[in-house]
Amino acid sequence: MNVILFLGGLGLLVVGANTLVRGASGLALSFGISPLVVGLTIVAMGTSAPEVAVSIGAVMDGRNDIAIGNVVGSNIFNVLFILGLSALITPLVVNIQLIRQEVPIMVGAGLVLLALSLDGRVSMLDAGLLSALLVAYTVFLIMQSRRETQAAQEELASEVHPVAAGAWDSHWAAQIGLIVAGLVALVFGSDWLVQASVNFAKAMGVSDLVIGLTIVAAGTSMPEVATSITAAIKGERDIAVGNVVGSNTFNILGCVGLSGLVSGDLGLNIAPALLAFDIWVMLAVLLACLPVFMTGREIARWEGGVFLGYYVAYVTYLILAAQQHDALQRFSGVMLGFVVPLTVVTLVVVMIRRPAKADGPS
Repeated sequence: MNVILFLGGLGLLVVGANTLVRGASGLALSFGISPLVVGLTIVAMGTSAPEVAVSIGAVMDGRNDIAIGNVVGSNIFNVLFILGLSALITPLVVNIQLIRQEVPIMVGAGLVLLALSLDGRVSMLDAGLLSALLVAYTVFLIMQSRRETQAAQEELASEVHPVAAGAWDSHWAAQIGLIVAGLVALVFGSDWLVQASVNFAKAMGVSDLVIGLTIVAAGTSMPEVATSITAAIKGERDIAVGNVVGSNTFNILGCVGLSGLVSGDLGLNIAPALLAFDIWVMLAVLLACLPVFMTGREIARWEGGVFLGYYVAYVTYLILAAQQHDALQRFSGVMLGFVVPLTVVTLVVVMIRRPAKADGPS
């Protein structure tokens, strides 16, 4: 029953997110909202809707570890697994706007979350700050979109798949119906997924945090997986990268912010294990995007393999440490003393070799 409940909840999350994105994108474009804003806000929010639904549901059920672990685990999964697998399919071209603007904003959001978490709690005030930053980011995108050229807007419009004229869902009433149906599916799907995940944790003898960081994080990232892998196969490589970056930013600002507001005066308690290790892994992964993206403006296949390798190492560590959760901090020291230096060396090699290649004959 737990497996059926989990798979049913996961299916509802994926269907609900896709339905919500289709309805919201069509409605926004029907009312003349810029395709740039639709692509970077509604689509990113839509693919992150499962994370929001699961985290809010977990908070209301008193499962803070799942709520926070889901966000941290999803961001790690998005970069290491999704970008890694997408790059193995085809080398990923990184859009210059992502390098100059979106990636630094994503990294900045991660640093803000770390700073707010250092006291072991995301208070309602902290959550309000994150939510305010999300609103400010959205307003910034709207203002920026007004300066976009018509050609750029038409290109963005094709990327978010606007509704064709005469299609059954081209009317605003149908689009609102899709939004409502998507939200209902997300609510039920998140409830089933959280229930099944809690039961799995009890049956396997591992903590809610580990389940949130692995099974729930991977499950709620299925819309991002589908979007990025499909984009990579179709050759739309900039979409594959942009989807991950936009979703990560929204996960931090929107998901943690809304979950913290729902938690009320109690706030969101940060598990010591998460603060000692996993949130630092997330930040290291986000920071790793800067040199990888900036040198050569391409994620090569071998780099995708490195990303996937690190994700496998991370999950293996979590599984091995699950039965000795009290010793997680000691294991964290070993990982930080070996894995992180290896990552730094790899990135330094990339930064040294790629400029030399770029300076060669074209």
